[in-house]
Amino acid sequence: MDPFADTLQRLREAFSSGRTRPVEFRATQLKGLGRFLQENKQLLQEALAQDLHKSTFESQVSEISISQSEINLALRNLRAWMKDEKVSKNLATQLDSAFIRKEPFGLVLIIAPWNYPVNLTLMPLVGALAAGNCVVLKPSEISKSTEKVLAEVLPRYLDQSCFAVVLGGPEETGQLLEHKFDHIFFTGSPRVGKIVMTAAAKHLTPVTLELGGKNPCYVDDNCDPQTVANRVAWFRYFNTGQTCVAPDYILCSPETQARLLPALQSAITRFYGDDPRASPDLGRIINHKHFQRLRGLLSCGRVAIGGQSDDSDRYIAPTVLVDVQETEPVMQEEIFGPILPILNVRGLDEAIDFINRREKPLALYAFSNNSQVVKRVLAQTSSGGFCGNDGFMHMTLSSLPFGGVGASGMGNYHGKFSFDTFSHHRTCLLRSPGLEKIYAIRYPPHSPRNLRVLLTAMETRSCSCTLL
Repeated sequence: MDPFADTLQRLREAFSSGRTRPVEFRATQLKGLGRFLQENKQLLQEALAQDLHKSTFESQVSEISISQSEINLALRNLRAWMKDEKVSKNLATQLDSAFIRKEPFGLVLIIAPWNYPVNLTLMPLVGALAAGNCVVLKPSEISKSTEKVLAEVLPRYLDQSCFAVVLGGPEETGQLLEHKFDHIFFTGSPRVGKIVMTAAAKHLTPVTLELGGKNPCYVDDNCDPQTVANRVAWFRYFNTGQTCVAPDYILCSPETQARLLPALQSAITRFYGDDPRASPDLGRIINHKHFQRLRGLLSCGRVAIGGQSDDSDRYIAPTVLVDVQETEPVMQEEIFGPILPILNVRGLDEAIDFINRREKPLALYAFSNNSQVVKRVLAQTSSGGFCGNDGFMHMTLSSLPFGGVGASGMGNYHGKFSFDTFSHHRTCLLRSPGLEKIYAIRYPPHSPRNLRVLLTAMETRSCSCTLL
């Protein structure tokens, strides 16, 4: 018995009816999403605390407020985003209307992760609803408390003929992926991303894959170590390191490492106290499976800061590792926890070579008082996003696309980029049924003169003249 067939059929029929296309319907859904956040703020914060021990500050900043801002932006700009986009024409099409129409794909699937279970569920949902799609939402079964809120409460705020939440683990997700969707948006690991892409390929379904990777952080000798330490510690240990754009390792010289270590210890103590386990601002590892994986990585290199852990509380202290070798396990996979290895390089050239030998990361960071150093790292590497002298602040701008490249993903979203991701950009040209004598120059029998005229008329140019 297929548990999803009836739901998907219902949503497809709703889309075919044209129900989701009017701007008024889309705006109503977005407003409903906003009410869900406003009316269930405390419920969501409690769920995030149960799942990840998230503080009120982290929940508000990185989950709830950022999602509300995305909704507000979409509501303010919805009509402008939906408007047909006129394009330049050549001489042969001066009497025609040429434009790009943004159409909804149809039935889309959003598969969300557990590390930011509100943000990374609702942000793509905003784009999908704004673009006029029917949506199947699959929240992560690992963040159980948040999944429960999304499954039981969120549907009350949206039109359930056009929206559904489905639950389950890998087996159920595999069954779901056997069905044909018009677009799939997946956030998660590269390993599962390959499974999603393989399933989508059977139906030639386009995908957006928001994956992860090992994000490098280069620290130049010419820097203020305490400023760097403050910023690196904050965005490495935010959400207990369970962030896809967090720095995964530091590259610096041995001399800079010697200056950076006491600065990192100072920052960690100021942020989380002498006993970070007692800090209300430090979260916990999502489950025991991930805890055991992370504790195994503590044996790599040498622990310079932290290293304490407690299985009963899924607690791992903010940790810095030194004397780490590139071949060790901590450098083979995305860490996704509060562990920060430092690897030594002799200079900028070696750091850039090291970065470029590896898969392209989702994010890349460079710290230096010399702007030319930062610009050189930017110019000579590739990554989904780049930030100089800070961490993941580029993600707070809806005017910038967020997404990976290569092994760190494909496609992007945030702001208008989300709307575009969930829209088909349809090529449109409307021509008058008359004026046949003008257009007859295209038809056989051909002549050199007609060819010259036609090639001139078809030249690509931004022609502002008009014959109308």
